[in-house]
Amino acid sequence: MIDNVKILVVDDDTLIRNLTVTALTYCVNREVLSFGNGRLAWEYIKEGGEVDIVISDVDMPDMNGFELMDKVRQKDPDKIFIIMSGVSDNEEKSRYEGADAFLAKPFEISDLFGIVQCFVVD
Repeated sequence: MIDNVKILVVDDDTLIRNLTVTALTYCVNREVLSFGNGRLAWEYIKEGGEVDIVISDVDMPDMNGFELMDKVRQKDPDKIFIIMSGVSDNEEKSRYEGADAFLAKPFEISDLFGIVQCFVVD
């Protein structure tokens, strides 16, 4: 469990990304950053950007969510990684690839909160 958690949301869909960031910022009261693709998120993390939980879509330009998870885990194997996707096959793949959790799109905000709360200290 993590105290004072910093969350990174990665999704190329601006509406979903902004909704997720807003929900986590105001309703879960966490510091939340976001990027529109995996490459930008990876550059941030690689350059030393601090983040405790990554919530990433799978299908994105430049670098998909599984590629991002692989790079992040090479740098920090204990980083919490949540995959979100509207493709049902990605749920099984996310487990196989080692994601800590899977969030099926479209999702209810309560489902998002429930998953994130599993990893944080109130």
